[in-house]
Amino acid sequence: MLAGFAHAQHNDIAVGGNILWSPKNITASGGFLPPAEKGGIYPSVSFQHFIDNHLGFNAEGSFRYYRGYYNNYQPYRPILYDFNAVYTNRLAPKTHGDFMAGVGGETLLFYTSNAGCGVAAGGCHDYVDATHFLFHFGVGIRYYFWKDFFVRPEAHYYIIPNNYEFHSDNVFRVGASVGYTFGPH
Repeated sequence: MLAGFAHAQHNDIAVGGNILWSPKNITASGGFLPPAEKGGIYPSVSFQHFIDNHLGFNAEGSFRYYRGYYNNYQPYRPILYDFNAVYTNRLAPKTHGDFMAGVGGETLLFYTSNAGCGVAAGGCHDYVDATHFLFHFGVGIRYYFWKDFFVRPEAHYYIIPNNYEFHSDNVFRVGASVGYTFGPH
């Protein structure tokens, strides 16, 4: 029985590219309208470990490659990371569906024109940061195009409570990854 359990385990590692999008705020009023959290190219990396043929866990991270401009003024860069339970199932020959849900965080780096230095600051850096807790839901379709190599179109949905820097707590990341599976699939 243990030999069959060990045989069912496998790992996936993947790198990808994504874009970020959030819905437009149609009910905002007042003097300051926070911008939408959208646009940019987001490289990503993910690791999945499956304990059996269907269940496992996933860790992934993504960041904005080029700095964006907050309200067309201040450079900033979002970094998204999450840890998930994942369920996979064979959909067709060479094709698997990955469904995941979990938690993580978003760190926003807002770059300044002058560096803050000092022992208490932990050295010199030219940014201030804000970190928010998030809930993550995702889906991907792994297609094995050659042996253990796969391409995975994917969509991710983040709920970021108290995301006060932007006008919406709902953020979507869509794109594709290319990866490799270690072990049987």
